[in-house]
Amino acid sequence: MWPASIGSRGWSLGEFLALSAIAGTAWVAAEDWIAAPAIAVLWIAWRYLRDDDGLPILPMAMTFQWVQVTAGMWYYAATGRRIATMYLSDYRPMMLIGLGCVASLIVGLSAGIEAIRRATSATDTERHAMVPLGWRGLLILYVVVLALQGTMQDLAYEFPDFTQPILASRFVHLAVLFIILRRLSQPVLRWLLIGALMVFEVVLGVSGFFAGFREPLVMAVVALFEVFKPRRLQHWALLGTFGAAMLVISVMWMSVRVQYRQEFDNETFARSKGAQVDRMAALSSNWWQDEHDVTNDTDTLIDRMWVVYYPALAVSRVPSVLPHTEGSIILGALQHILSPRVFFPTKAELQNDSEMVRKYSGVYVAGTEEGTSIAFGYAAESYIDFGLPWMFVPILLFGLLAGLAYETLSKRIRHDELRAGLLAVIFWLALYLFERSWVKTLGLFGTLVIYLGGPALFLDYYLSRHPVQPEPEAVPDPFQQWSQ
Repeated sequence: MWPASIGSRGWSLGEFLALSAIAGTAWVAAEDWIAAPAIAVLWIAWRYLRDDDGLPILPMAMTFQWVQVTAGMWYYAATGRRIATMYLSDYRPMMLIGLGCVASLIVGLSAGIEAIRRATSATDTERHAMVPLGWRGLLILYVVVLALQGTMQDLAYEFPDFTQPILASRFVHLAVLFIILRRLSQPVLRWLLIGALMVFEVVLGVSGFFAGFREPLVMAVVALFEVFKPRRLQHWALLGTFGAAMLVISVMWMSVRVQYRQEFDNETFARSKGAQVDRMAALSSNWWQDEHDVTNDTDTLIDRMWVVYYPALAVSRVPSVLPHTEGSIILGALQHILSPRVFFPTKAELQNDSEMVRKYSGVYVAGTEEGTSIAFGYAAESYIDFGLPWMFVPILLFGLLAGLAYETLSKRIRHDELRAGLLAVIFWLALYLFERSWVKTLGLFGTLVIYLGGPALFLDYYLSRHPVQPEPEAVPDPFQQWSQ
């Protein structure tokens, strides 16, 4: 049964015909009928998960999962090149399962959001447009939270009982960044300043151990989508630039990451951001100048993004070779996250995700011995637990929980900038990865809602009861000269 928010928005004949035409065209172009339901799932995400205030974080998170499920199919349609997953696995059943999982999340999110809207429609409160912090204060806060990133990382592992709340505090940087990007986008789009800030963030992100350049670019795209006007060429140019930058940087990262990460064995290098930036600059320059096959590099990137290979192997082995686990995986995940280490110091460490992949896919993958982890993702774990169709029930329930949390925070937080920054960070980080296991998905979601959402609610309450002067509109904008 469709949630109320979906059922209450009727489809016009024109919309239905447009969707049918696009889905049919995709079917023909991809030479695969799965392209048609894939387009329908994407369409539904953008139609029913749009925020009342224009924040597109939920459809963007679902779109990224959708890309992880379908990337190989679209890549073949665009280039005619088949990547390794197509040769080595029966990938199509897993694509259908993956689309079902994304659709279940969309339905759950929509139902949760609609439930809170109906319960609170009569108690809406007045919103404040901005947090009472001028440009100078906002920039100082940005520099401070950015400078504390390394310190917080070290503290998190020095105090293992408090690792999760300390690590969650590191994401405040993304929320502050998003607020800055939002101010630079409204009411005047200051694209030069946005571009300069993104260059700075990408340099910092790409010189880390993980691909930390993705989140800042996503925050920029979300901020731009809030003010996007299809008739403005400048808006299309900026979005296209960010998309191209993400693609090029991702291809480069996939090509140099193994060589780059080896440097972190040197403790001096691992603690020196300057050395990391210099090394990445040298590697990226060599990659750009050297003769190499960009097509093969792109194949590698798409194969990495299209995360259906190991789940597809598991689907082919369960239950024909190994039986379903009758819910033991998700029950174990719930038991783990409901037993915080501060109260249960003897709690066992999490099993490396690679162990499950080895068992159910029948392939030996890198794991603890190599200092890495390969995950199935929540979809494959749900299939191993329950099989079809019951595997979609826990996914729909998680979507429902996330939707309830989203709309509750949205209704409760009165300061629009604080609300947008918080929701963008929490629900992007918690929902965008298809390949994340249940224990990490549920754990990260709970951590972010509690340790970021809780303080944000308190801060919003305090600011609403104790207005800070001067109002942000009265604070001079140090960037005003750039927009003139």
